Amino acid sequence: NEDSEFHSSFPLSCNDLVASGRDRKPNALVQVSVIDPHKQHLVSHACTEIVEANKDPLFLTGVTFPSEYPASPETLVKLTVYDAKDKSQESVSKCSLLGSATFSVGDLLKAKDERLTLSLRSSDGVCTAGTVVVSRLKMGEMEEVDVDHITTDIPSQKVKQQSDQAKQESPCSRCLVCSNARIRNPVCKVYRFQTVDSKWMLVREQMEECTLSFSIPKQLLSLYIQEDMSRVQDLRELGDLSPHWDNLRKEVMTRYGETISSYQETLAELDKVTGRSFKPSCCKAQKSLEFIPINLHTQRMRVTCPRKTDACYDIVTVGAPAAHFQGFKCGGLQRLLSRYEGEKKSTAYQCIYYSPEHTAKAQEVLSTMSLLQPLITSLADQLLQAAQERSSTGLRDALKSLSDKTENLVHTLKDELVKSALLALHAAQPGYVSKNQKQTSPVQELPESVSFPLKHQDSIPHHKEYDEEEWDRAWANVAKCLTCVIAMVDKLLEDDNSKQEPVPEQQLADVITSHNLGEWREQLCPPVTRLKECVMEVVEKAKKAMTFVLLQEAACSIPQGFLLQQRRDVVFSQALAALACGFIMKLYAGIQDKGFLRQLHLVGMVAQFESLLSTYSEEIGMLEDMETGISDLQRVMFKITEAKTDDLDHFTVEVPLPRLFFQNLPEEIKEGKPLRVFPVLFNVGINEQQTIAERFGDISLQERINQKNFEILEAYYKSLSEKVPLECLPCFQTQTDIKELLETLGQNVITKKRKNVEILWIAGTICRRLNGIRFTSCKSAKDRTSMSVTLEQCALLRDEHQLNKDFFIRALDCMRREGCRIENVQKNIRCRKYAFNILQLMAFPKCYRPPEGTYGKVDS
Repeated sequence: NEDSEFHSSFPLSCNDLVASGRDRKPNALVQVSVIDPHKQHLVSHACTEIVEANKDPLFLTGVTFPSEYPASPETLVKLTVYDAKDKSQESVSKCSLLGSATFSVGDLLKAKDERLTLSLRSSDGVCTAGTVVVSRLKMGEMEEVDVDHITTDIPSQKVKQQSDQAKQESPCSRCLVCSNARIRNPVCKVYRFQTVDSKWMLVREQMEECTLSFSIPKQLLSLYIQEDMSRVQDLRELGDLSPHWDNLRKEVMTRYGETISSYQETLAELDKVTGRSFKPSCCKAQKSLEFIPINLHTQRMRVTCPRKTDACYDIVTVGAPAAHFQGFKCGGLQRLLSRYEGEKKSTAYQCIYYSPEHTAKAQEVLSTMSLLQPLITSLADQLLQAAQERSSTGLRDALKSLSDKTENLVHTLKDELVKSALLALHAAQPGYVSKNQKQTSPVQELPESVSFPLKHQDSIPHHKEYDEEEWDRAWANVAKCLTCVIAMVDKLLEDDNSKQEPVPEQQLADVITSHNLGEWREQLCPPVTRLKECVMEVVEKAKKAMTFVLLQEAACSIPQGFLLQQRRDVVFSQALAALACGFIMKLYAGIQDKGFLRQLHLVGMVAQFESLLSTYSEEIGMLEDMETGISDLQRVMFKITEAKTDDLDHFTVEVPLPRLFFQNLPEEIKEGKPLRVFPVLFNVGINEQQTIAERFGDISLQERINQKNFEILEAYYKSLSEKVPLECLPCFQTQTDIKELLETLGQNVITKKRKNVEILWIAGTICRRLNGIRFTSCKSAKDRTSMSVTLEQCALLRDEHQLNKDFFIRALDCMRREGCRIENVQKNIRCRKYAFNILQLMAFPKCYRPPEGTYGKVDS
């Protein structure tokens, strides 16, 4: 029955309403209730907006059905009409009842023109208080797929097998899997608004939770635990160290142990959380939930209007990624990290100070070796197998791969940092005394040329007694062994080719008899074995050297560096969960768009975060956290299939796609090409605290963030225009050139103007024009975020769908009073009031102020 999957709007209107006072016209609203078919009781669902002083009101808010009671022909609906007296009425319980009527969906479907006119009966059922008109206006199918439109069809066991395979192929890849990413608890609202030519457009809002709110942070915590356990094991394997360095090692291992224990405890607490898909704002400072993003929701606006193709506009709303539990008394990450780097240099008296570039290089070398060493071993075995099978083609292919990977390894090992770190490690071993230095201080075991702090390459330890050429010989031996393998393979293939020349039949039989299948393997085995041994030897040495470098970093980081890293992990977790949610939403929305998919694999996708935080008091700390968290998202790659990449300084988020969708992807994406995102953040504070900051404080943080991220956005556009035809980008009614929009944004970014929200509007427009993901945040994504989202939706209706200017404010008030965002407030704090007071709102730009009666000071 096609009506069982019923996607319609039921616009409402009333005629001849009679108010309680004969000398006034009613302020009408309609409460919609569904009659539970099993328990036979009313389930209050939603209200229309209030239409003031009108006895024949036409309501913009239509009837929608709650997910637990989907519409069917048997569904019974009760419409109750009230006189609200004034707009500030808090609930229908304080309104005057005018009358009610009941109808079934089946009656509406059978009615002429699918329109019912129902008499409103008073509470005693005697008097007629007017009529209510219900009509059916189809919007078409609201979603291309069902509510769980980002659910993967890959069984969990298959995902596990793929994940296990990924770990085997790339042992140090940081891969998170978006398996079974589901949309839950949809809230739908439907409206009708008039266009400039007096036609009706239909608008549907749908707000949903996403299970990635919890699944991504839990996977990330597991990854952090594994990595820290691996670091502890690497430190143990450094071997004997002299007392000073051994004590430092023990202290660092203790700190790692504390972090592991804390993360395990948090993960255990998260595993206990069931049945929840989002963290409400009232829990933002809860320790056990600090890795979970605040109030993460997706929101889609679907528009159907005359003479224009249906359009969808998506946005992700999330509380500012920040360490709310840890607080902001001393600022946020941006300030804390800057202060910490300065302090670390001045307190590095007990360890060797390596620059951030050196420690980053050490991590890169470790990652590369961890990938290449097992890969080289595997390729060497493949080479021997090809020799066993006497396969010339297999031998050539395996040798080429083996040569490439071995040469990559040698290139990595030639780095000067590896050599100098080996010297420093040697100096830290028991019994070392330099020729001209007596053991008189905690740093006595260092080479005599070492002074503190060490800053750059020319200050890295040297010492005369250690044979500095030993390491050069070690990695050179790997290259020599590879040369021997290549020479042996060439000899075997050359001999084989010479034997392929025509020979008498008897001589050919002798050749076949004298050369059995295992002969190639026997000749090739010694040089291949020697190559594997040399590779293992240099990797072991280099691993210890790089671990020693990281030991210095960790030793200089006690305790502040460890605490800051935990804070950074918390913020990154929240930001990554939001990004993964937005990426999947955007991917499914554009899965049929060839231009979008081309843009995705050639350039990547911009992810634009809009923030409404002030630059005053604790919110400046939140903004500093958020800036660092969003910036860290540059280290995130997405892949649709198993990626084969050597780039390991990234987190990779794997997105399993249903087979039907996957088959239509470009080959580059199907082959697992890493897909980049370009996160950008723009912030404009709009509340009363921002007023204080602008008049008496400091807004340089906001100015710096906006300028820096404008440059990133401009560079992205330049790269995009060079690689992808701009015709592939979505078409909008507003024909302003993107380049012109960027110029306007650049001018606004440097203009000294208070609460210049045009920066947010222009940046949001550019993001949508670039096929990007839109995010909006404030402290908890509840109040200021709601004002921003509804304003953006109405602006899109005005600019792209010819919303009548007389309906703009009505549409805005309607969405804010009865739309998805007030439902978001209700979900978070169990109250249908935005947490503003009248004094705060006086400081807001006018277009960010909610309608009367929808706000009140609430703890949030």
